[in-house]
Order: sequence, then structure tokens, then C-alpha cells
Amino acid sequence: MTQHLPEPDITEMTKPYWDAIANGELRFQTCNACGHRQLPARHECTNCLSPDLGWTTAKGTGTLVSWIEYHRAYNPVVKDMIPYNVAIVALDEGPRLISNIATEDPEALTLHQKVQFRPAERFGHTITSFVPV
Repeated sequence: MTQHLPEPDITEMTKPYWDAIANGELRFQTCNACGHRQLPARHECTNCLSPDLGWTTAKGTGTLVSWIEYHRAYNPVVKDMIPYNVAIVALDEGPRLISNIATEDPEALTLHQKVQFRPAERFGHTITSFVPV
């Protein structure tokens, strides 16, 4: 049986995020009522519950908050990527997202390290990825 990674959940709400990534940009939601910034996309602001949300293009810079490096493929689809990491990145504008850090030297990753957005192609989709600065 062939295994596949889950497809991104591209809905009317998340489409601006995925379209931006496909164009080499990273976007997050901004509440027009209170200014709160958030990811992932939601129907209402997580701060004030207003449904008045817009999209803002991020500078693409952030800070490495946490990460884990996998040395075993729990899904055979990713066996050629081993080792790979899954990271939490805090964008300079505030929102956090789960991504990965593309690096030739994973041992050099450090807590609070500055990173830069760099979209990557994986399994037929453009996804978020970051590189150390």
C-alpha cells in the first residue's frame, strides 16, 4: 500500500495563505478591529473575536523558537528526507508557525536564531521553509 502525506487544507479561508506561498511570499491574518496578527487562518480574531480580518505580507524574517530533528521516517514517504526537522518559528511581526529549517548543518541550529523565509517544493506543493540568517 502506497502512503501519502496529507494534502494541505486549502479552503476559501486559507487560500490567500497558500496563494502567497506559491508566489514566494508569506502572509498572515491581521484583525482590522484590534490589530492582532495570527496564523493559522481563522474565521475570527483569536484576540477580540471580530470576523473583520485581512491579510498582511510578512517581511519573512523570524526567530527559531523550538525544533526537533527526526532520524527515523515514521511515514515511508519521507524516508529520503531523513534527517529532517520540524520547527516553530516566531515571525518578527508576531505570529508563530510550524515549518522546517533548511540547513546543511543541523547541529548549528540554536535557540532564538534568526531565520529567513524561503519557500520549498515538497510533494507537489509549495510549502513554508526557513533558512538560518
